[in-house]
Amino acid sequence: MRSRTKGGDGATFPFPFPFPFPFPRSPWHHPEVDATGMADATLNEARACVARRAWDRAYELYARARAERELDPDDLDRFAKAAYWSGRSDESTSIREAAYAAYVARGDDDRAALCALTLRRQHLSNLQDSVAAGWLKRAEHLLEGRPESFVDTQPADGYLAIAHADAARARGDFARALGLVDRALRIADGSNDRDLRAWGLMRRGMFLIDEGRITEGWPLLEEVAAAAGGGELGGYTTGAIFTNVMSLCRDIADLRRGIEWSDVALRWCERQAIEGFPGVCRIYRATLLRMLGNLEEAQSEATRACEDVEGFSLAHSGAAQRELGEVRLQLGDLTGAEEAFSRAQELGEDPQPGLAMLHLAQGDTPTAVASIRRSLGRTAFDSFGRARMLSAQVEIASAAGDTQLAREAGGELSDIAGQIPSAAVNAANEWSCGLLALSEGDPETACRHLREARDVWSSVSAPYEAARAQLALADAELARGDRDAAAMELGMALATFERLGARLDALRATRLAERLRAGEPSSSRTVRTFLFTDIVGSTSLIGAIGDDAWEDLRRWHDQTLRASFADHGGEEIDHAGDGFFVAFPDARSAVASAVEIQRRLVEHRRAHGFAPQVRMGIHATAAMRDGGDYTGLGVHTAARIGSLAGPNEILASVETAAEAPDERMSDARTVQLKGIAEPVDVVAIEWSR
Repeated sequence: MRSRTKGGDGATFPFPFPFPFPFPRSPWHHPEVDATGMADATLNEARACVARRAWDRAYELYARARAERELDPDDLDRFAKAAYWSGRSDESTSIREAAYAAYVARGDDDRAALCALTLRRQHLSNLQDSVAAGWLKRAEHLLEGRPESFVDTQPADGYLAIAHADAARARGDFARALGLVDRALRIADGSNDRDLRAWGLMRRGMFLIDEGRITEGWPLLEEVAAAAGGGELGGYTTGAIFTNVMSLCRDIADLRRGIEWSDVALRWCERQAIEGFPGVCRIYRATLLRMLGNLEEAQSEATRACEDVEGFSLAHSGAAQRELGEVRLQLGDLTGAEEAFSRAQELGEDPQPGLAMLHLAQGDTPTAVASIRRSLGRTAFDSFGRARMLSAQVEIASAAGDTQLAREAGGELSDIAGQIPSAAVNAANEWSCGLLALSEGDPETACRHLREARDVWSSVSAPYEAARAQLALADAELARGDRDAAAMELGMALATFERLGARLDALRATRLAERLRAGEPSSSRTVRTFLFTDIVGSTSLIGAIGDDAWEDLRRWHDQTLRASFADHGGEEIDHAGDGFFVAFPDARSAVASAVEIQRRLVEHRRAHGFAPQVRMGIHATAAMRDGGDYTGLGVHTAARIGSLAGPNEILASVETAAEAPDERMSDARTVQLKGIAEPVDVVAIEWSR
């Protein structure tokens, strides 16, 4: 009679078998009997290797044994386990499918159901949700229709309850999720399955924390983490516990404790000699290191994580690439960040909020607004993850000048902060409130919230986030006229960014320091009417008239447009290539300048035979004034309206054109502008009349 213990993934392991004593061959031995004995010896050694978790050797021996004879379902189950932990995930799935079929053929519904649930888990990790759902149905079917006395007595019933609890949590039905977990715990107590009990306690702790009951949920996770660290549980259960504990440490900003658990997890992985899970642990370790400000080390861990999980799990491969993108973004490597985020998307991972923040850093505010809005539009049960995205949305919307969107996102974030006592969520909320107040022209309130954000991030040893709060605080102090306080906060932020290697943030701090030294005002919100112009078909025109004539024409074009801008109070913001970006004090001045320019172009065409065709876009909006530049969603809207205009056309938003009633205009039409979420109503100014 062999003693057996059950692992968390439903596999049943024998204790090590003694290796057969090598008796000398009898002169009467038969080759077939000898071959059978050798196959039995191979199987016995394979089972022993599984028991002591020598996964590579177990896989080799089982592969050899399977080539020589048909394996029973228990050995197929062990073979699948060896394949999984030795990094052969796809092969593990096919072997476990064979084990499932063999259990069904043997009439062992409980073990077949455990196989089905394990296959569900493996397909979920490879983002094959439909296939996973099919395996869940098979497990349910196998466990249905049994006599009442057998219901909720086997570990398979408990693992099925855990699967249903996860589904309830994903729907936001926490009451049902907790009820199902309690059912799994009762089954675990009755069957003496330690792994099932660990899964039940872990899920109960996680679900309580989801509801904001951190003081109730965290001790449960610590209890199972201690059991995992002591080697009391199966491999998959242990790995899942470690990653969930590290994830929670990130969410509540208990970063030092998270690093301690990551050390324990990696030591455990090394002792097991397993593939895949070390990379999963490194993903969370990289996140914790990044938040602690160890950016180069975090990048190294994230890079290694990408290598370790490749081929092990699509879901974790995408998560590793997302984390690599996050740390590269903080280092200021925008090209590398874009590469990693793109790879994460290819692997099925939504790389937010990093992707939206990358678009913002690249100056593409409309795309940043649209991408974070899209991600937040999806149903999500992870309040911590949603809080991170809402904080990013407030920052992006504030930069875009969309105070309504920033206010809505900030309101939802404040609700989450009121429900979850997490330092990370609280700091993100204070940061967002500060940015919103600053964008609305209330520097006093902004300073109060940003100081709190700075202090909370500092208290949890998150220097990068604290320095970002200091940089925004310097801007707010400058806006309220306290240049000394601004200089102090700015100096500390710049020193931190330089120490961490956060190049782009250091550059932003340096620019603010230059403004401060030059006596320039802080970033301020103002209303302007923006005009964008562009020559249509300049390449064809150069070909028709030649380089010298083109250079003369371009010089005349620039002089003519600049003269009109000056006459109507326009401020030239940028002149890139053939176009201008100009800010006017009001819509009437912008429209008058645009009409005048078009008419001068017509006169030049009549007098000299040719003149460039120029398209124009006009839009009045609020924007942030930052030194000599304007930023915000409205600026991008004006640019997109300009790009939509045809040759010799002046296109304006309806509200802007209404401010110039002396001009005739076409009927309004609704257009969808690239990168702008909401449609815009535009009209053409009929200047030729």
